[in-house]
Parts: sequence; structure tokens; C-alpha cells
Amino acid sequence: MQKEVIKANIVVFIASFCTLVIELVAGRIMAPHVGVSLYTWTSIIGVVLAGISIGAYVGGLLADRFPRPSTLGWLLFASGIGALSISPLTNLLGAAHFQTTLMVRILILTTFIFFIPSCILGMISPVVVKLTLHNLAKTGNVVGKLYAFSTLGSIIGTFATGFFLISWMGTRNLLLTVGIILIISAMIFGGLLTRKKRSAVFLVISTVIILSLTWVFHGYAFKMPVDDKTYFFEESDYYTLQIRKCLTRDQQTWADALVLDHLIHSINVYDDPFHLDYEYIRIYEELMRWRMNRSGTLATLFIGGGGYTLPRALELMYPKAEIDVVEIDPEITRLAQEYLGVPGNTRIRSFNEDGRWFVMNSADEGKYDFIVGDAFNDLSIPYHLTTKEFALQMARLLKPNGILMANVIDSYEKGLFMPSYIRTLEEVFGRGNVHLVSPKPDQENKGISTRVIVASKSGVDMNDFVKFIGEKDGKGVMSHVMPQERLQQYLAQRPSIVLTDDYVPVDNLTAPIFEERYGYQTH
Repeated sequence: MQKEVIKANIVVFIASFCTLVIELVAGRIMAPHVGVSLYTWTSIIGVVLAGISIGAYVGGLLADRFPRPSTLGWLLFASGIGALSISPLTNLLGAAHFQTTLMVRILILTTFIFFIPSCILGMISPVVVKLTLHNLAKTGNVVGKLYAFSTLGSIIGTFATGFFLISWMGTRNLLLTVGIILIISAMIFGGLLTRKKRSAVFLVISTVIILSLTWVFHGYAFKMPVDDKTYFFEESDYYTLQIRKCLTRDQQTWADALVLDHLIHSINVYDDPFHLDYEYIRIYEELMRWRMNRSGTLATLFIGGGGYTLPRALELMYPKAEIDVVEIDPEITRLAQEYLGVPGNTRIRSFNEDGRWFVMNSADEGKYDFIVGDAFNDLSIPYHLTTKEFALQMARLLKPNGILMANVIDSYEKGLFMPSYIRTLEEVFGRGNVHLVSPKPDQENKGISTRVIVASKSGVDMNDFVKFIGEKDGKGVMSHVMPQERLQQYLAQRPSIVLTDDYVPVDNLTAPIFEERYGYQTH
């Protein structure tokens, strides 16, 4: 009896451990296809819980009808096959195009990919309980231990996956390992090894399936699909990282593109640090050149490093400039130096931590001429970097005439996030002290594009800025400043809210843009 209880505890531990590994891996493996958002994690958690719940119900029926160790064995085996199916299904379905809303798309993908493995794993515990309980007088003791070991497996699976396994093995190799562990557990704990004929057949089938999946399909099923221009691929603790060759906007120069999950975050020409391919980065540079011309100082804090495109250009343009970069992923900093042209003896100071944590704990009050927010994209926006409270923290680090700049991807006519973010900054910097700068004149720029929001506590003399950049006779000028009166008219016409730590529905505000940009229906 005691031996059976120990085996039962091990089985529920393994099943729960693997369930949580799959759940945490789900967020990472789905990110290149649907981004990382509230919708993504809501769908994953809901689908996995639904699978476990229905699995527990069905498992109870199976346990009463087929109260045999072989039932447990086949469930473990099936759950292993289910785990092995996740990676190829993600590659197949993630690339599929179908017209639906963003939330429905995410829900469909997560259901097709993760429901069945979760459901099968949920069937295991009722079968284990049925096989272990022989004395009703000890029901509480046995069931209590099983739940305790099941919960322990979930806890260790959570911490091991988040803190160690993903960064060590990568998501797809981790899923392969989980599948093999479950199939081996089926042979050990399914009562099949004690039956020679069944054992032999089962072992042969299992071995053939495992070797076939590993050898024949590993290249497709357990690797992220990449194109022939990609020469670096890695999964860090934060992103799926790729570096690939691409042509710049002029279609004449080859550059290196840093891809985080599946979005290009920067384009660097290795031998030309002054090549700024993105329009919004050129707007940043024009504002900094104007300020440098007027004040002669340039102390800049970048919230988000990406490929360090502008920081490495500023380092050469202004040898006396102070450049601090807060980049949460240390692997991105390493790649910037190894592949993207940042010199090993750079004067750029990098801080590998969360941007808000850095700002909140910084003692450099009144230090910076510029704070550059470069952590937003159209798939995922770190909501804690958009709030009024964070804007107040950034304002503390700016000089009295310091400037905050942030790039925002939104639709001028339909967007909900951009007007809300402008309103939020106005709460901190004052109405009239927040400006919208676009790479094209207002009348030519009504759709989805990247714009720069500029804010300052003392106000920015945008007329002087326009005059300064206009001295180039309009040649190569990127910044087009929306007149303040027109900006206020725009804000009055668009629904908006002030984003706070207590209420910051960023994912809801940006969902319509994701749907429009990537061709999904909005209703």
C-alpha cells in the first residue's frame, strides 16, 4: 500500500509539473504569432484550466469504468504525444490566415493547440486516486497527499520553467523533453512493464514514435521556422531573438535587422552608424540636434535599447554626450555589441533591468536633457510604462527644460491609445506642453503610422525647432509638428482616458489597431 501511494504521488507530481511547463511555454511559443498581451495570457490560462477541468471529469468516468494501471499508462502516453504535438501545431496554425477578431483568433489558436494536451493531463489525477484508494478509512490521508504532491509539482514546474528551463533549453526542446518524460512515465507507472507481451509492443511503438518524431521531424516540428536571411536565432528570458539581413528603406543597402518575437525592432547598417532607417528615430535625432545646437549639452536616457541604433550614432556625433540605455534583456545588449555595430569600448552605459524599476530607483534627479521612450510597439506595450505615475517619475529625472519623447504606433483616425497617452502626459506636463510630431504632414498621415509624442515641463519652443530644421530648405527634414490648436481639436474629437496604475487598459486600446494592421476583422 505504501509503495502504491509513493508511486501515485510521483505520477501526480510529474503530471502537474508538465502541465505548468506547458502553460508557461504557451505564452512564449505563441508570442511570435499573436504577441504577448492580456488577451494572450487570458486565453492560455482559460483554455488550460478548461482542459484540466473537463479532463478531470472524463478521467473520473474512465477511472470507474476501467480501474486498471494500463488506463493510467495510456493516459500518460497520450499526454506525451499531446505535448509533442504542440510545437508542430503552433508552426502550422500560427502561420494560418483567417478573418476574425483578435481575441477570437488568439482563443482559437490556444484552444486547438493546448486544450487536448491539458485535457489528457487533467484525466490522470482521478485515475491515480481510484487506483490508490483501497481503504476508505484512509481516504483523507491518501487524497491529501496526492493533492499536496500535485500542487508541489505545479509550483516547481512554474519556478523551474520561468527561472531556468526556457532560457536553458528553449521552448521547443523543452516541449520535446516533456513529451519524452510523459511517455517514459507511461512505461514505468502504467503497469505495462509487468506484462511481457504488452510491454514489448508498447515499448516498440513508443520507441518508434519518439525516434521518428525526434529524427525525422525535429527540424520542422521543434524549431522556430526561420528564413534563409536569418543568421542568428535564440530564445532569451524575454524574447525570441533573431538577426537577419534585410534591405534598408532605399532598397539599396543591406542591413542587420533585430527581430524580437516576430517584429523588427531595429535596422542597423554595421559600417554606417549614421544610417537611421526608421523615420521616428530620425525625428528623435532632429530634436536632439536642435537642442544640442541651442544648449550644447546632451544627457539622454533611453527606455528600451533595441538594436542601440540611435545611441551608437549619438556616441559618434557628440563625443561629450552622456548616453544611458535601460534594456531589460541583457542578451539584446550583448547582440548589439557582437552583431549590430556597438563598439566594445563604448561610452554608452547599459542597465539591464525594467525601465520603470530603473527610473523609480534612480537618484539622478534633474539629470537628463532627454528621456526617450522606445519600448512600445503595436503588438505589445508594457502597460506600466504608459501611466501617469510613471510619467511623474520620468519628469523627476528631467532637467527643468528637459524633453520626454516616445514613439507611438496608432491610427490617427481610429486610434484609442494615442489620444489617451497624450492626455495622460498632459496631466503631468500640462496642457499645451505635449506635442505630436509625424514623419509626414497631417493631411498625408491619417492612417496607422509611428508618431513621436514630445513633452516638457517648461514647454518646448516648437516654432524655434521648426525654424531650425527648416533651415535645411526642407531637404531631408523628417519632423512635421502638428499645431497645438489642431492637436487640441483632435483630442476633443477622440475618446480618451487618463492611464493610471489602477486603470490602464492598454491591450483593449490597441487591439483594433492590431486587427486593422494585420488584416483581422474589428467586429
